[in-house]
Amino acid sequence: MRDFLAVYCKGFSMGAADVVPGVSGGTIALIVGIYDRLIRAITAIDPRAFRPALRPHDPEARAQLRTELERMEIPFLLSLGLGVGTAIVLLSSLMHEAATTYPVATYGFFFGLIAASAVVLYGEIDRWTVGRVAISVGAIALAFAVSGTTAGDVPHGLPIVLVAGAVAICAMILPGVSGAFFLLILGQYEYMTGTLRGFIDALFDLLDGGALAPVLETGTIVVVFGVGAVVGLFTMAHAVGYALERYRAATLAALVSLMVGALRLPAERVLSNLGETSLGTPGIAVAMAFVGAGAVLLVDWYTDDLEY
Repeated sequence: MRDFLAVYCKGFSMGAADVVPGVSGGTIALIVGIYDRLIRAITAIDPRAFRPALRPHDPEARAQLRTELERMEIPFLLSLGLGVGTAIVLLSSLMHEAATTYPVATYGFFFGLIAASAVVLYGEIDRWTVGRVAISVGAIALAFAVSGTTAGDVPHGLPIVLVAGAVAICAMILPGVSGAFFLLILGQYEYMTGTLRGFIDALFDLLDGGALAPVLETGTIVVVFGVGAVVGLFTMAHAVGYALERYRAATLAALVSLMVGALRLPAERVLSNLGETSLGTPGIAVAMAFVGAGAVLLVDWYTDDLEY
């Protein structure tokens, strides 16, 4: 039980980071000392190991399944996942409320988080070549264009939600890269936090005698996002991990440059909402940007001697 609570709390801290654009759940995993174990556990999962579950009546099959689950660290992943999920459920509503009610302060904070994260990660690239500069310029241009498109009304169809889940989970397990940030530039951040909030509210209403339809409507979106996350975890995450291992500098250049180009989105959200509320002033936006940047730089200072 003690081990479960320890892993659960570490997962909760990762989930808390994952709902904030510019903050990396992977970095938190690094800080709390479970990053290597997490990556090993994810890459150790083999669907063939679950075959004994098809023979639940067989004692030997049950014993074999138990051994395989322990080998793949499934109890660890379940404890960690429960912690991450709890944090996302509890905090996504808070972030959605902040982004919609206090957009200037919230997006100013996001701007500082993302900008400081980009500065820190650019420092990880030891040598710039012509190829890396070209990759960086291309990624900045792409993110700038995409974030400009998604700053307005964007589609939220199930295929897009599926892709968003895959991309977000892929980024969430990379130290320094924010999954919520990628949801932001895809135009799905407020939509998904609002949908999750609506799903939780609909569940409570159902328990209180409410209708089933709102649960099914929002629940379908949440499930599709979750399916995308699972697919991304076992496909895209492996691909990005391979790219970081083989072409670390070029991959980092692309990832970080996406962050730089996408700064357009929080900047436009701040500018378009100035004066809307008492907290919608330029001074508040700048102050919150400094707070966000300071938080990232503090984490970077704390993790400066950690390797991944």
